[in-house]
Amino acid sequence: MDLRLGAPSRARILPRREEGLRAVIDQAMGQAKDQAPRAEAVAARWVERTRPVWSWLAREWRRLGTAAAILLIGGLLLHATFGANGMVIYRQKRAEMQSLKDEVDRLQKENGQYVEQIKSLKSDPAAIEKEAREQLHYTKPGEVVYVAPDPPQKPPTGRAQKQKPE
Repeated sequence: MDLRLGAPSRARILPRREEGLRAVIDQAMGQAKDQAPRAEAVAARWVERTRPVWSWLAREWRRLGTAAAILLIGGLLLHATFGANGMVIYRQKRAEMQSLKDEVDRLQKENGQYVEQIKSLKSDPAAIEKEAREQLHYTKPGEVVYVAPDPPQKPPTGRAQKQKPE
């Protein structure tokens, strides 16, 4: 006999832990028993509807596999040839690298010539005299220097040219 006043506690409303778990499992089993025949019927209808597809796949699986392999290989070849790092790009980069190497060699050779010219101008009086004669038009007493005039400038073509903003 319960002599407490007020609403009954929640502990009394809910069944014990074991009874609650059993009730949930029993309810789920009951629903599963009700839904099992419907699920089996749906699965049987799906099997019957897709049977022609599965039988066709069983007959044609080698052809499909071969076609898939050919498509995969073709895609890989296209990617290897024309992709971001494909053969076309590789050849372009290789040609660019070769032209840059040639330019570096040319610049190193030119740099070496300049180094030799600087050394000779620092130490060789004949080289100093030669540069003075060529660039500054110096002469020795009694010498005559002939200087060719600058080539004439091209005449205007008649096309409008962009004027520089002032």
